[in-house]
Amino acid sequence: MIDGLDGRVIELFTAEPRIGVLEASRRLGVARGTVQARLDRLARQGVIRGYGPEIDPAALGYGVTAFVTLQIRQAGGHDPVVARLARVPEVIELHTITGGGDMLCRIVARNNQDLQRVIDVIVDVQGVERASSVISLATQIPHRTLPLVRAAAGDGD
Repeated sequence: MIDGLDGRVIELFTAEPRIGVLEASRRLGVARGTVQARLDRLARQGVIRGYGPEIDPAALGYGVTAFVTLQIRQAGGHDPVVARLARVPEVIELHTITGGGDMLCRIVARNNQDLQRVIDVIVDVQGVERASSVISLATQIPHRTLPLVRAAAGDGD
């Protein structure tokens, strides 16, 4: 799906998202049009999903991260619950899952007391029957995709 040059383009723009196509072409040793064409194709294929800033919730005052497993009422389905949870700003990620629960949320809160408030809001969402939470003590490996890019491009470690 991607080759070595695609991988180098992605890695450069991940490390320096504001670099610009001209400077990227200079550093990669390829034509400006080549870099632009690669970026356009990768975006069209959905490999690159955006160029926005990466936000640290802790820097915004949300220093507590927790993972909440939800059991939902099956009769209503997932979609209405997802729509309601999307309105909770502290829900920063949501997945449907297999196993003991139906959904897994990554949530943030300002402190443990605020975490209780956020969990109460989530449990109060129509369709949510039960929630089980664990608090993250430390992020050992942050969300990352570059190792996948390197492996897909054939440059795996």
